[in-house]
Amino acid sequence: MSIHHSSDYSSVPQDSLVLEHYGINELNFESVKKYREKFSAIHPSHPWNGLEMKEFLYKIGAWGKVRNTNEEGLTLAGLIMFSEERIITEVLPQYFLEYRESLKETLTEDWSKRFTSQDGTWSGNLFDFYFKASADLTADFGNLYLNSGSTQVDETAALACLHESLINAIVHANYHGEGGIVIEKEKHLLRFSNPGLFRISVEQALEGNISNLRNPNLFKMFILIGLCKRTGSGLKGVKTMWESYGDDAFDVIQDSESARTMITLHVKPSVLGEEDMGDMIEQDVLSFHEEDRSAAAKFDDTDNSYNSEMNSYNNQKDSISNEKSENNSINSNDYSFNKESNSCSKGVNSMNKEADSYNKEADSTVPSPNSYNNGRLMTNNKEADLTMEYAEEASKEEARESSTTETEDALWEISALARKKKRLPPDVMEEIVMGLCALRPLMLRELASLLERTPDGLRNNYLAKLVDQGKIRLKYPDQINHPRQAYMIANDQEK
Repeated sequence: MSIHHSSDYSSVPQDSLVLEHYGINELNFESVKKYREKFSAIHPSHPWNGLEMKEFLYKIGAWGKVRNTNEEGLTLAGLIMFSEERIITEVLPQYFLEYRESLKETLTEDWSKRFTSQDGTWSGNLFDFYFKASADLTADFGNLYLNSGSTQVDETAALACLHESLINAIVHANYHGEGGIVIEKEKHLLRFSNPGLFRISVEQALEGNISNLRNPNLFKMFILIGLCKRTGSGLKGVKTMWESYGDDAFDVIQDSESARTMITLHVKPSVLGEEDMGDMIEQDVLSFHEEDRSAAAKFDDTDNSYNSEMNSYNNQKDSISNEKSENNSINSNDYSFNKESNSCSKGVNSMNKEADSYNKEADSTVPSPNSYNNGRLMTNNKEADLTMEYAEEASKEEARESSTTETEDALWEISALARKKKRLPPDVMEEIVMGLCALRPLMLRELASLLERTPDGLRNNYLAKLVDQGKIRLKYPDQINHPRQAYMIANDQEK
């Protein structure tokens, strides 16, 4: 079988070109910072972590040197990965990135969600595009496309295919070509389209074990932050996985006329309709307090996750409990956590001020039958021979233990709905996560156990977004790999 060479084929990768007049100041420093944070999180002991910016960029292929002239500058890969749209298009006039989403039955000109590299609300570079697009692409995937018999493993494998297809479009694109990269999410399909044809035949690409990259420097940059592996089997894996949904579920088109590649993943909307979803939420909330304390599943954290850190880009403005999501809100109407007598937070600093209260007075800790009076322990009206210092310390310890027990009970209660149902609307899950983080800082494994979700799934689909929106924050924001890293409610969310 002969190797197919596209019209832009060259033995010298296009993204290795050194742009002699484009230096460090052409970069979006926030993008570079976030990339280095992700690199450091995956390779905490790597010697590159201590390098100055220019040397680090040189190591990853974003900075280059022209040996015979001693000139140096950004590589084309470094420019499109970390610069800004206005500067990128000075070098690549056809450069364009677009994500668009329409989940209606009939496609109209009005997309429910859309952003492009030209809209001026973000940098427009490839690094930010990957995380911004992947967050929207995978959002609510289980509810939209998986049937009720699907498992967590099924969903994880399907989401991996979406990430692989997105990376494939980015690293194989011909950035001199027309049309740009376009990612589409619709009710019945997910499509990844990029300028440029495969540099090998479609048959070879689908057989795997052959990798002929148009942009190896870009690919290297994504490898270094754990988002792909150089095995040449990515597309084969997507095809194998997606064809489990049907013989015609996976489709690759090489359009020679427009010189574009299109990968389409056909999907069937979830058998759970909108009315069923509403009923499900109502029933779950009504039975919320009847949830048994079954043992929470334990999940191991992994290093090589898709979008493994906290700085995911998804700046949509949907409120957790705004008018549009009122019916599904945890804190709305009759189904509020914070409304009735079993409220977790009803009064001022109180766990619950009503009949079934953990704490019936503001700022109080539940007094035990063995109370401390003026620093001396009273038991059966007999004064114990304890010093004032010991009594005060014992009182504080009892208060701490009582508070801890109440907090753990509240955490378990708030997370019960997520344990009962493996698929919840994103705004509902986000509200639950915020409710948990409001009680005390929680490590990723603790959240995974309480919610019975995988650590990667929580981090990718909810935590990164909430951190990015400023609704929760890291306990140690300057030490991403802190061994006791935890999530807590953001200051402006605390009451």
